[in-house]
Amino acid sequence: MARQVKRAFRCRFYPTDEQAAELSRTFGCARLAYNRALEARTRAWYGEQRRVSYVETSAMLTAWKKTPDLAFLVSGPLDIVWSGHLPEGAEPSTVTVSRDAAGRWFVSLLCDDTITRLNPADRAVGIDAGVTSLVTLSTGEKVTNPRHERRDRERLARAQRDLSRKAKGSKNREKARVRVARIHARIADRRRDLLHQLTTRLVHENQVVVIEDLHVAGMVRNHRLARAISDAAWRDLRTMLEYKADWYGRELVVIDRWFPSSKLCGDCGTVAGSMPLNVRQWECGCGAVHDRDINAAKNVLAAGLAVSACGADVRPKRREPGGQSATKQETRPARVGVPRH
Repeated sequence: MARQVKRAFRCRFYPTDEQAAELSRTFGCARLAYNRALEARTRAWYGEQRRVSYVETSAMLTAWKKTPDLAFLVSGPLDIVWSGHLPEGAEPSTVTVSRDAAGRWFVSLLCDDTITRLNPADRAVGIDAGVTSLVTLSTGEKVTNPRHERRDRERLARAQRDLSRKAKGSKNREKARVRVARIHARIADRRRDLLHQLTTRLVHENQVVVIEDLHVAGMVRNHRLARAISDAAWRDLRTMLEYKADWYGRELVVIDRWFPSSKLCGDCGTVAGSMPLNVRQWECGCGAVHDRDINAAKNVLAAGLAVSACGADVRPKRREPGGQSATKQETRPARVGVPRH
C-alpha cells in the first residue's frame, strides 16, 4: 500500500560568484524585513499591549517596498531550471536556498512523494544504545561507535587554536572560522550518513523495533560522558526510526526510561543491585552469565513485545535477592508507540 508524504530533497548548490553575491544580498533583505517586522511587533506589544498579526506585517512589507530607501526589497523574476533526480511527476511546493557555517550552499525542495510500504516482516528487534557500541541488537549484533568527533578532535583543536590567534574582524579570522566550521560539518555529515544507513536497515529488516525512551538531556549532565553521548546522537537515531517506521508501515515501540533493562536477568527475571557502567558482564544468582548490552537489548525487546501485544505493564514483579522490591524504582508504566511532545 502506498501513501503520500511530504518529503524534502536537499542538494548541494554551487553558485557562481555573481549568483552567490545576489543570494547573499537576498539573505540580507530577508533579515532586514524580519527585523523590521519584529521591531513593529515589539513596539506594539510593549507600547500598546497589542498583538500584530501576520496580515498586518505582510501589509507593512508591501508599504516598505514603496519607500525610496527600501525599494530594493521588490522581488524580481527568477528563472528556474530543474536538474537532478526528483520523484516522477513531483512538483516542489517550497524551494529553500541556504548556506551553512562552512560556506556550503544547499537547495531544499519540499515535494509530495509516494512511499510504498514494505512487505510485512517476521522479525522484531530490541535496541540498546551505548557509547562503546553505538547500538547493541537483541540478536547479539553490536554496531561499533565510530566516534566521529574523536577522530577529528586533534585537527579541530588545532583549527580552533589558530582561530583564537586571529584578529577579530580580519579576513584571516574569517578564513580560520570557515576551516573550523568545515571540520564540524564533516563530522556531522559522517554521523548523519551512518545513522541513515543503520536506521534504514533496521526498519527494512524488522516489523517491530523497540527502543528505550532515553533522557539524553539529563544524561549529558555527566561531564565525563557528555561529549561521547552527544557524538553518538541518540536523539537523531530515534527521530530517524520514528519517521521511517511511519513511512514504511513498521511499528516502533518506545518503552519507559525507568525500565531496568541492564540489571534485569533475562533468564529468571531477577533485578540485580547497583551496576556501575564499568561492569560489562555480570552473573546472576541463577547461574546465567550476561553481556550487559546484549542482555539489555533482549530485555528491551521482550518488554516492547509485551506492551505491543496487550499493553501490559512490563515492570518486573519479582523481588531482588536482598528482599527489596524490584518495582520500587519504577514510577511509570511502559508506553506504546512514540510519545507525542
